[in-house]
Amino acid sequence: MALTMVGTARAEWALNLPKGVTQISHEVYDLHMIVMWICVVIGIGVFGVMFYSIAKHRKSKGVVPAHFHESTAVEVAWTVIPFVILIAIAIPATKTLVNLYNSDDADMTIKVTGYQWKWHYEYLDGNVAFYSQLDSASNAARQLGSGIDPKTVENYLLNVDKPLVIPAGKKVRFLVTANDVIHAWWVPAIGWKIDAVPGFVNEMWTKVDQPGTYRGQCAELCGKDHGFMPVVVEVKPEAEYHTWLAAQQGEGANTRVAVAN
Repeated sequence: MALTMVGTARAEWALNLPKGVTQISHEVYDLHMIVMWICVVIGIGVFGVMFYSIAKHRKSKGVVPAHFHESTAVEVAWTVIPFVILIAIAIPATKTLVNLYNSDDADMTIKVTGYQWKWHYEYLDGNVAFYSQLDSASNAARQLGSGIDPKTVENYLLNVDKPLVIPAGKKVRFLVTANDVIHAWWVPAIGWKIDAVPGFVNEMWTKVDQPGTYRGQCAELCGKDHGFMPVVVEVKPEAEYHTWLAAQQGEGANTRVAVAN
């Protein structure tokens, strides 16, 4: 249920996982549904037999317990049936995991570093880097005694001052790490939650075909301000992305010149 509550500032009542906007998120959703329905069938079978046995063979009807000790048929059944169930789950799960971690042939790479309590994005192919943290409106409203009603703040605690921008229809590879404590970069619509661990580099990828703004949060309990570390990803059409990238590169060059002077 909690997984369904990210996406807007207020909880949205739903009874299932969000399906997401990427092929990977759809595969994760389908895997979840396969496992869930297998569990439903197992639950109906087990509890059905149990309740039938309780009603049909209860002691008050004078039924004498049967003896299954060293029954070859029973032992074969309770070995083969779970094995078949595990295989039925393992095949789609393995396929999904292989696809999840296959970042080959990526069009671009972005390094994501978690800090308390902000994210640093570095475009390794584009010479652009910046920090992304909670927007000023949310930050002001969350202060004790601010007098600001959080309901009046759009995307309260789910907005940042500078979102991550990626192009639509391109395979983007992420290298995820942390500078201080363990964080977790999580955007439900993309279908990924991956740990950012100091000293380690984890890898993920995404390819979003539909332009838009997708929101998430740090999903690790990383400190006292853990709840104020949102993630926002803006997916732009390719032409708009290149315009944005050029502007960022120019802005970075001006900053470097100013620092040098």
